[in-house]
Amino acid sequence: MELLSTIFYFIIAIFILVTAHEFGHFITARIFGMRVDRFFIGFDFWGIRLWQKKIGETEYGIGAFPIGGYVKIAGMIDESMDTDHVTEEVKPWEFRAKPVWQRLVVLAGGVAMNMALAAAIFIGITATFGESRTAISTPAYIEPNSVFAGMGMKSGDRLVAINGQKLQYWEEALAPEQLASGKLQYTIERNGEVLTLTAPKDILSKLNDNQALGIRPTMPPVIDQVLAGDPAAKAGILPGSLITAIDGKPVNDWGEVVDIISRSAGKTLVITGMHLKGASTEPLTADLIRKNGETFTTRAVASTSGKIGISLKQTIESERIRLSAPQAISSGLNQTWKTTVLTVQGFGKIFSGQEDFRKSVGGPIKIARIANQSAEQGPISFIYFVAVLSISLAVINILPIPALDGGQFLLNAIEGALGREIPFEIKMRIQQVGMMILLALFAYFMVNDLLNP
Repeated sequence: MELLSTIFYFIIAIFILVTAHEFGHFITARIFGMRVDRFFIGFDFWGIRLWQKKIGETEYGIGAFPIGGYVKIAGMIDESMDTDHVTEEVKPWEFRAKPVWQRLVVLAGGVAMNMALAAAIFIGITATFGESRTAISTPAYIEPNSVFAGMGMKSGDRLVAINGQKLQYWEEALAPEQLASGKLQYTIERNGEVLTLTAPKDILSKLNDNQALGIRPTMPPVIDQVLAGDPAAKAGILPGSLITAIDGKPVNDWGEVVDIISRSAGKTLVITGMHLKGASTEPLTADLIRKNGETFTTRAVASTSGKIGISLKQTIESERIRLSAPQAISSGLNQTWKTTVLTVQGFGKIFSGQEDFRKSVGGPIKIARIANQSAEQGPISFIYFVAVLSISLAVINILPIPALDGGQFLLNAIEGALGREIPFEIKMRIQQVGMMILLALFAYFMVNDLLNP
């Protein structure tokens, strides 16, 4: 079932991204009067297609292989390797008949549309849900064996500054552009002492190697639900209770509670906590329970699977700031810019050898896994992933590699500078080499995904 879910969300993500990208080429070509012969989402290798229909001069279709797509513009040498037009007289509706600047706009149209899609998603999410702000005074929870644990940070530490800049919110501390910066130092406060911790230079490789970042605001262990008939219910634990200690060991975060209980299968646990003495109209928070609650101690026997039948309430005490339309647009564009900078910096580190290439890149299998994981976290998480992937697709396509948009852009720019067309035979060889490079990279990424899951 998980395999089907992974395939499904991969296809949905690719369908959205490829449609946007190819539509960018299509609409700009049509604006400049170029004839578009085909608009396909997915490749129709060996003529295998799920759907096709000709409308006007353009044949629209969905190929059976959901790993890309293409727009075939008349008079253009592209991945179809079509050479029929070479021996014919140039037609006014052909790509090669248009001024260089128009050809460059068409070639950049796909990248521009991917960027526009990402910006629209970021703006839409921000306009609908606002921006979350969690006070930096909330202490940190650090997961064992994580990147931040390796830096020497401990649960209960409080973040003060990053690279010398004083912090106000958690969102500033974990911003993507910070993680991609060349130098990353956190100033923290621990038991009244101020310390400076330095992040590893290969932090992106560690994250891509499935090592968790391992830091978040502490989430007090407030119980949301108690399953009837399970150990917690039999012990008299109620929804809305705050767990404060297990077997005499204080707990401050839900992660500590889950860790202790999961390691105590079949054992009797002494659980200490607090619950409200009466009803309250205020939102349920740990501070409210501590202020108006009473202490209880009970015993519960963990099941053989290391559970007692409780679900925990997400009570990170943050505020949601509603933004006006101009503010939402500004915030969305800012997120797009920051994510683009992060992506470019990431590629720069990979190409310069600062990050492990094998661990830092991902192919279809890795993308499919991440797509499914993000979908499991909710539709907003999935759409956000699509936006980030759309920016990655844009950056990859603009690289000056033959057969990619960037390679085609460079060739046409050279023709503009020379004032004449590059010989057809040379362009065909360049295109063929580019296709061989892309196929080799595709095969490498597939193998790499299997060897580095």
